[in-house]
Amino acid sequence: MTHDPVLVIGGTGKTGRRVTARLEAADIPVRVASRSGTTHFDWLDETTWDAALTGVTAAYLVPLDGANRTGALIRRAEELGVPRLVLLSARGVDTPGYFGADNLAGEGHLAGEAALRDSDTDWTILRPGWFAQNFSAEPFLTPIRQGELRLPAADGAATFIDVEDIAEVAVTALTAADDAHTGATYELSGPRPLTIAEALAEIAAATGHQARYVPIPVEDFIADLVAQGAPAAEAEIWAAGLTPIRENFEARVSDGVHRALGREPRDFTDYVAAAAAAGALWGSGPR
Repeated sequence: MTHDPVLVIGGTGKTGRRVTARLEAADIPVRVASRSGTTHFDWLDETTWDAALTGVTAAYLVPLDGANRTGALIRRAEELGVPRLVLLSARGVDTPGYFGADNLAGEGHLAGEAALRDSDTDWTILRPGWFAQNFSAEPFLTPIRQGELRLPAADGAATFIDVEDIAEVAVTALTAADDAHTGATYELSGPRPLTIAEALAEIAAATGHQARYVPIPVEDFIADLVAQGAPAAEAEIWAAGLTPIRENFEARVSDGVHRALGREPRDFTDYVAAAAAAGALWGSGPR
C-alpha cells in the first residue's frame, strides 16, 4: 500500500467527511483540505493550492458553488503530478434547462467536467442527484423540526441518493488497484422516486415527528432563505437546484451505484432509519 495520502478537498462537507471517514477506516492516509481543515485550502486563493496537491496519490474534488475554479485546480493538479482525480459533479449538468433557463447550478460543474476530461489524469466523474441527507441538514432541517417545509418543488419527485453511497463510490474510484473506474462517469441516484411530502412521511413513520410540505413560488423560497441570513446568490443556487425536482427530471432512477459497486443503492427508508438512530434532530423517536 502506498504511503502517499489521498487528498480530500471539501473534507468537512456532506460527501467529503464521509469519504475521509471511509479512507481512515481502511487505514489509508488522508489529507483533508478546506478553509478550516488540517491543510488550509481556499478555492479563491491559489497560493493555498500547492500545499494541498503536492505529494498525493489521488484527490477527491468538491467544487465551490458559484465559483468556476475547478478547471484551474485540475490543471494545477496535473502539473504537480497528481495521478488520479475523482470529481463531484451533478446529475443533469449536460441537459439544457435541467436547472432552469439560467443554469445557475450547472455551468460550473460542466466546465469542471470538461477540464477533467481534457487532462491526462486517471479521472472519474460522479453525478449524484439530490442528497437524502439534505433532510437532516440545513436549510431543510430547521423547517422540518418546526413542522413545515416550504419549497418550490410543486408535486415533483426525486430519487434521493444516500450520501454514504456517493462516498463509497468515490473511495472505490480513488483507491482502485486498476483502471476499472478511469474515464467513467457515474450518474448516482436512489432506487425509487419520492415526492417531498412522501419523504416527510417516511421521516414521520420512523420518528413520529410530523412536518408538512408546502409548495411555494421560487421567489418566496429565495426570500425565505435571505430572511434566514443566506446570501442572495446562495439562495438562488438552491432555488435553481430544486428546478429538476419541480419538473420531475429527478424522478429517473440511474444505474451508477450498481455499475460502480455491483449492488443496488440504499433506499430512502434505510437512510431515515440510520439518521434517526444516529440522532438526527427531527424528533425524539416514534410516538
